[in-house]
Parts: sequence; structure tokens; C-alpha cells
Amino acid sequence: MDELDTAILAELQRDGRQTNRELAERIGLAPSTCLERVRSLRAAGVIEGFHAEVNLDAVGRPVQALINVRLHPKIREAVEGFRDHVAALPETLAVFVVSGGDDFIIQVGVRDAGHLRDFVLDHVARHRNIADVRTSLVYDHIRKTSVEVLPPQAPSRPRTRRPG
Repeated sequence: MDELDTAILAELQRDGRQTNRELAERIGLAPSTCLERVRSLRAAGVIEGFHAEVNLDAVGRPVQALINVRLHPKIREAVEGFRDHVAALPETLAVFVVSGGDDFIIQVGVRDAGHLRDFVLDHVARHRNIADVRTSLVYDHIRKTSVEVLPPQAPSRPRTRRPG
């Protein structure tokens, strides 16, 4: 990744629908060079796809919640089975497998509080490996739509021990 790749990523995140010619012009590259760089970024897995950002309110899912889940037993089959189960549900926006006191944080978008209650009771709490479920309503959700590329980390210096 060099400065041109970083600039291409920033521009595509700003407007993923622009043409290659427009992108090349904004970056200051020949269209053929720009297209080859975008293809290379896709082939390397840096660009995974192009997506539409959907307004949840506009599609009838104005209520968001985070559902913290703890499983028992904490075995691979239980974790993977529950992860796949909730990821497939239409209300699920994101599934995080986490460390600490909980095993999962599930972000959902639903119609209303009753829909949330039904989702938790019918799809989460009933699962055979559930030990604990806690639900938090989301009041505000600020989601970044772009990811800045961090500069390469400088090699760290070996730590020296201080006499003490």
C-alpha cells in the first residue's frame, strides 16, 4: 500500500459509484493505471466490495439494540452454531464474537420494542446453549462510513531495563 492506493481507497469510500475515469482524474492517474490499481486492491482483499448504505428508519427498522449473550458450555460447536444461527436472522445487523464476560454482542434493527422482545425471546433466549442475555437499546448510532489507512508502524526499539 502506497500513497496512491491510500488515495484511491479514500476516494472510493467517499463515492463508490464514481466511474474509473472520474476516480483517475481525482487521484491524478491515467485511467488504465487507476483501474489496474483498483483491481490489485480487490485481488489483495483490501477492497471487499461496494455496498449501498441503507437508512434503517426508511425500511421500517427504526429501533436498534445491542444484545449481549453468554453461552454455556463455551465449546467451538456451541459458539459457531449460535453465531451462524443469529447471523442468518433478518433482524441481525452485526454479530461480534468477543472476549471478556460475554461471548457475543449482536446488533439488531427492529420495528419496535415488541419486535425486539419477540426477537430476544424467540430467537436468542430459546437457544439451547444460552447462559445469559442482556439487551440495551441504542439511542444514537454514529457509524463511520470510511476507514483511514494507518501509516506503517515503525519498528519498536528494544526496551532496556533500568537498574533498580
